[in-house]
Amino acid sequence: MADGGQKGEGAAMTQNAQVVTIDGGLGSFVQGADDASLLQAALRCGIGLPYECSSGGCGSCRIQVLEGEAESLWPDAPGLSPRDRRKGLQLACQTRALGDLTIKVSTDAACAPKVPPKVFGVVLESARDLTRDIREFRFRASAPAVFLPGQYAILQLEDGQRRCYSMSNLANDEGIWEFQIKRVPGGKASNALFDMAPGGRLRVDGPYGLAHLVAESARPVVCIAGGSGLAPMISIARALGADPERQVDFFYGGRTAADVCGADHLSALPGWQRGLRFHPVVSSPDDPLSAGWTGETGFVHEVVARGIGDRLADSEIYFAGPPPMAEALQRLLMIELKVPFGQIHFDRFF
Repeated sequence: MADGGQKGEGAAMTQNAQVVTIDGGLGSFVQGADDASLLQAALRCGIGLPYECSSGGCGSCRIQVLEGEAESLWPDAPGLSPRDRRKGLQLACQTRALGDLTIKVSTDAACAPKVPPKVFGVVLESARDLTRDIREFRFRASAPAVFLPGQYAILQLEDGQRRCYSMSNLANDEGIWEFQIKRVPGGKASNALFDMAPGGRLRVDGPYGLAHLVAESARPVVCIAGGSGLAPMISIARALGADPERQVDFFYGGRTAADVCGADHLSALPGWQRGLRFHPVVSSPDDPLSAGWTGETGFVHEVVARGIGDRLADSEIYFAGPPPMAEALQRLLMIELKVPFGQIHFDRFF
């Protein structure tokens, strides 16, 4: 996922617990020392506040503070429009209580976490390069790793930076958390992670995310990824690819042939080349780094449309990647092909 967002969450945190009451008798929750924001506090207490990105970009977690004092962690967060600001709205993911609060927000039971997020320490065991700018990091915690395929966590670096990254592995008793992270030019967090040596420590806050695998569905699955959006799609494919007969079409878009990855992860699954099919796509075939490429070319959403467009309305569709890719897929799926919204799964990141 992107290296942006949550720019203000290195701010000092008060140590006393604050009680946050939701207006209208919709419940209350406690903001503790480990809670970087009202959103994290609510989810940790099992309250279903609507959200997507947790990083100030999407605007899904808008709230209004009715009573009490709160601090804004990122006053210029793009998730708030000028109209939102005039109405006095704030983002739960970028707001922290300075005392007991009363807020106005519409809760949603569907947003209540199936796995309550926790904060815990991890140690970097190893890292390996997947492409010239994507590296896979393997961290170990002291307790089992519990999350759903497709979810993400917030990595907390020693200098206070907090960034959202998706897990690429599956839940496990060994406490292994794997992330596939793209180095962003000038990105403080991604560059700090790329500079981290084995034995380095950080804290993880998670899991989060609503675009996780719908285990109850028996529909064919389409996974679409670009850049470091590979990670959550790999996790979902790993969960499904253990069944050789489960139909999964996995599309990955890279700018050049040198940017394409994922086949080595997928080919280890029992369903490889049976139910599970990999469709790599290159958008810049004339680049020198694409020399010798003979596969699909163009933008990944275009290849999806012309390859399996007639099957999308009957599939569960998961996607993750850079904003232009995500926006193009939303137009394709929701507007052009009229795929039912309930079958489209993605978290918005900016």
